[in-house]
Amino acid sequence: MDKVVKMVAERAGISESQARTAVNTVASFLKDRLPAGIAGQVDNYLKDDGAGGSAGAGGDLGGMAGKIGGMFGKK
Repeated sequence: MDKVVKMVAERAGISESQARTAVNTVASFLKDRLPAGIAGQVDNYLKDDGAGGSAGAGGDLGGMAGKIGGMFGKK
C-alpha cells in the first residue's frame, strides 16, 4: 500500500498521511460496493509486500481498475 500512498501523495500534492486516508477511504468504498469475490481482491492489491510495493498481481493496480471499469460498462 505504501507505493500507492506515495503515488497519490505526489500526484495530488498532499502529505502521505492525507494520501493514506484517501487510499483507505477509496478501498473501503470499493469493498462495500463490489461483489464479495472482487472486494476481497482490493485488500490483496493493497497489501504491503515488505519492500514498499503492492503484493497482489505484481502491484498491477491499473489492470485491476480496468477490470472494475469493465464491470460497470466502461472500456
